[in-house]
Amino acid sequence: MVDAQHPLVIVESPSKARTLKKVLGDKYTIEASVGHIRDLPTRDMGVDVDNGFRVTYEIVSPDKKKVIAKLKRAVKQADVVYLATDPDREGEAISWHLMEALKITVPTYRLVFHEVTKEAILNAFHETREIDMCLVKAQETRRILDRLVGYEISPILWRKMSPGLSAGRVQSVATRLVVERERARIRYSSSAYWNISATFATNKGEPFTANLMAIGGQRLATGKDFDRATGQLNVKGNDILRMDEGQAKGWTEKLRDSLWQVASLQEKPTQSQPGPPFTTSTLQQAAYGKLRFSARRTMQVAQRLYEEGFITYMRTDSTHLSQEALAAARSLARRKYGAEYIPDKPRHYKTKVKNAQEAHEAIRPAGSQFQDPASLANHPAEMQRLYELIYRRTLASQMTGARIRLTTVEITVASDTRHSEGEDAIFQATGKVIEFPGYLAAYQGGDDGGNEVRRSSADDQDKTLPLMAEGEAVTATGLEPKPHETHPPARYTEATLIKELESLGIGRPSTYASIMDTIQRREYVLKKGGALVPTFTAVGVTRLMEANFPALVDYQFTARMEDVLDEISLGERDFLPYLKQFYFGSDDAVGLKELLAAPMDIREICTIKLGEGPDQVPVNVRIGRYGAYLEHGDARASLDPATPPDEISLEWALEHIEKGSEYPKELGIDPETQLKVLMKKGRFGVYLQLGDDERKEKQKSLLPDMHPEDVTLTVALDILALPRELGTHPETGEPVSADLGRYGPYVKSGKTNRSLPKGEDLLSIDLDRAVALLGQKNNRTIETLRTVGVQPGTEVEIVIKAGRYGPYITDGSTNVSLKKGEEAEEIELADAVERLKAKAAAGPSKRRFKRRKKAK
Repeated sequence: MVDAQHPLVIVESPSKARTLKKVLGDKYTIEASVGHIRDLPTRDMGVDVDNGFRVTYEIVSPDKKKVIAKLKRAVKQADVVYLATDPDREGEAISWHLMEALKITVPTYRLVFHEVTKEAILNAFHETREIDMCLVKAQETRRILDRLVGYEISPILWRKMSPGLSAGRVQSVATRLVVERERARIRYSSSAYWNISATFATNKGEPFTANLMAIGGQRLATGKDFDRATGQLNVKGNDILRMDEGQAKGWTEKLRDSLWQVASLQEKPTQSQPGPPFTTSTLQQAAYGKLRFSARRTMQVAQRLYEEGFITYMRTDSTHLSQEALAAARSLARRKYGAEYIPDKPRHYKTKVKNAQEAHEAIRPAGSQFQDPASLANHPAEMQRLYELIYRRTLASQMTGARIRLTTVEITVASDTRHSEGEDAIFQATGKVIEFPGYLAAYQGGDDGGNEVRRSSADDQDKTLPLMAEGEAVTATGLEPKPHETHPPARYTEATLIKELESLGIGRPSTYASIMDTIQRREYVLKKGGALVPTFTAVGVTRLMEANFPALVDYQFTARMEDVLDEISLGERDFLPYLKQFYFGSDDAVGLKELLAAPMDIREICTIKLGEGPDQVPVNVRIGRYGAYLEHGDARASLDPATPPDEISLEWALEHIEKGSEYPKELGIDPETQLKVLMKKGRFGVYLQLGDDERKEKQKSLLPDMHPEDVTLTVALDILALPRELGTHPETGEPVSADLGRYGPYVKSGKTNRSLPKGEDLLSIDLDRAVALLGQKNNRTIETLRTVGVQPGTEVEIVIKAGRYGPYITDGSTNVSLKKGEEAEEIELADAVERLKAKAAAGPSKRRFKRRKKAK
């Protein structure tokens, strides 16, 4: 620690700055850069490929100019500067950019700590270092690679497919994984099979259930006997019986009056061991499964927990725990659960991720004494819930295994009552008893992919069987035939896609959340019940990448790129030769530049063949500039963008095209104009048109909740006649009308308009009702998407509402729109308060009015 009169510490975020201020006191000036201050240009690539891949940087935004000016003033008053940005490549790059932009001349040190606690921060002052340029070069190389892929390939997608599309070094691979899973679902053919479920009771009347496993000397087919890729039965021959409905019902009746006994009973002791403490990816997976947090939301909440000193750094692929953490976890677990819950020696976990080095530790509660989750009671609930997850997982990682007794019971027809060979039916029941919960007392993980958070209780994990003995008679109280069906591979969720990317070595802790966000924001994937469903846009982009840039969506090639970046960060590899090989190619590989110049058969790429219709004419899905559509000869039918590709079969497509061919449908002739009244189907749904395409007089959408089959000529003429003049307003004397606008039905008088409440009929509303609606303050119902919380120190509730132009944060007096791509559930209370304060301080926006030209 340097003895200085005016030390300055620069961090990234205001929240982190406030926490450091509490630790370091008034002696230190602490300022925040608020993230990156410089980056590559937004309007061009910013990489000169012909001059050593020289990079041009610019100030991120106009707001950052004010931040830089403030930081420069602080630097002028300082006699030593500490750069305390995050301990990863991004943080190192931010520190380097600060050095470059601020032109610091006083002694400057890199300050690195992995938890924002007093002890860690003070220790960091004794272990300062210079900026690690290997880490900076690794980060810069990643940005260059991302730019080369994004800025060189994306324009091709715009020209060949559709505006607004993008390619990315990792996002394209993630998209391909989702598309590949959909292809597997399309290839899959579900198989049906039946079984018989029985409810038995012991001689003491204790019930338990069992399933038929074998009958007539044949084992019954179960789900594991079917191929996971095709859905078809793997086993052939007479050794296995695939029971159908008739057989299941027949055997049920034959066995209904049988007498039963316990043929065998086996007990097997086993142990379940705890998982390692969280890495970034496993935290994202568990938070999705237990808390239903998206990857982005998880990282936002974790960032807040880190900056406020509750957890260690949250971007890490290491499962290592320091000696301090091991001692804290073991001591706390001993106090909470008892000495028998602690193994003799600390548990050490081997990090599975190659070159793991984003941080030195796993994600754990900060400090040498872990704070109890209850201490976060005054913080947002999402912070408390995520902290408790990390807290419990860390404790569990240092506890003993759970001792479990597995029991398997086989029930057969009593031997002295069998009348035929077919009555050697074997039912099987299994049970599990947790004899000692061990780590389950702190954390019950399951697969960390779908269960809600559950408090520790051994009973939660028990599925016991009644006490029985071999040869004991049991009574069948119910027999029921049950159908089963094999299911295609499950679509990825955010959690499982992150897990797959990590297992392939693609991406790093700091990138997973942004990857999930990007592929959804670009509408390459849509969420359906939590599952990631690829759009046909994603299918088309993936096909183009596979055909023309195969290496860039090759899983091993992309993983190798991550290894190269790791090698650059360790100083084991020079970045420039690798960039030259990647872009210009070598004797062994074609470079990106050559691939960009290769011809593309875009029509073939954007045509997905479904088969042939009865007329032997091909039926295709075509991916067009304005969306996907079905094609059968000259017939076309648009596809809803949300239609999952695996739901489109040849039969479905033909039926859909046939329905689509009903349009345009002539409803009749308008008696006033003698023009045709047509019902047509466009990109945004069904609409009405007065006149044909040669003389198009008017168009109107159908009313909300109106079905095409309900529209008669009379109804169509009423809609096309809108707006309806209802009369004169009794108070203002202005005309009152009713019309159908962009946002639905409404009534209007002068400059006042009001939306019609749901259920009101636009075609029959009268003057009195319209005047009553116009007299209301504002009857437009605005949906509340989420209650963020109560503003500290007040009783003002902050909520997020669905506005006409998108969601916004409001406290009732000030409104702030959400940024593009942000989700309501991701906004934290503190962030919302800061945005509202900033908006209120800025005052009302100044509108620019164009001066009207005077009429001549």
